[in-house]
Amino acid sequence: MIHKDKRPLIMGIINCTPDSFYVRSRKQGAEEALNQALTMVREGADILDLGGESSRPGAASVSLSEELDRVIPVVEAIRKEIDIPLSVDTRKSQVARAALDAGANIINDISALRDDPEMTSLAVEKDCPVILMHMKGTPESMQIKPEYVSVVDEVLDFLLKVAASAEEAGVAKKNIVLDPGIGFGKSLKDNLDLIRNIDRFYQIGYALLIGLSRKSFIGEILDVEPEDRLIGSLIANGWCAAKGVDILRVHDVGETFQMVRMMQELLWKD
Repeated sequence: MIHKDKRPLIMGIINCTPDSFYVRSRKQGAEEALNQALTMVREGADILDLGGESSRPGAASVSLSEELDRVIPVVEAIRKEIDIPLSVDTRKSQVARAALDAGANIINDISALRDDPEMTSLAVEKDCPVILMHMKGTPESMQIKPEYVSVVDEVLDFLLKVAASAEEAGVAKKNIVLDPGIGFGKSLKDNLDLIRNIDRFYQIGYALLIGLSRKSFIGEILDVEPEDRLIGSLIANGWCAAKGVDILRVHDVGETFQMVRMMQELLWKD
């Protein structure tokens, strides 16, 4: 999963939910999601990330049947038309298995394989990439006064431990992608500390994903709602790209592609 020429891969977000924090990312049903997927591919997406359960602060979990109903028809519809990798954003092994069987390629687990004991064995069985994210608490509780002594050290230590545990269980190192979990149980200062020190995560030898698109820390700094956080997202993602992040998980594929293309000329072209 590590991209050797230093150009980060662009992962487009498609939320198969009615309540994700950014309204324009919500796509109801297979037809809407497919149209968005086709647009994102035209704009330069390398990967698409599909999720049927909102993980915004305060979000409640959804039932297995509801998540399956939201996600699997979307995976099937997109796979018929699009051949780039598809990631399924889920904490449930049964959803992940059904999505992989329907044509998805990657498991994106915000619980870092901790919520469902079958998720690790599924990743081993399918020999597929798995994204392991740091989250303090659950989506319902994560933003209730999160506290750290040293957020960078603590998040780094957590990710190293879950990666080691996954490898011990049989997940290949090449299939492990780490995500520091911007906005998941972190204050404004915590998020900024992680982004400022993102190269420390890149240096530990695993592929690295960052997901900061339009998140609340940008709104706190700029005093804007999610609809007006594009510029802040591009600047923060550009910083992370320059520091070596392998995958940018974003809502705005076209704009991010243009930013990365310019950085490619300025920073990485021989």
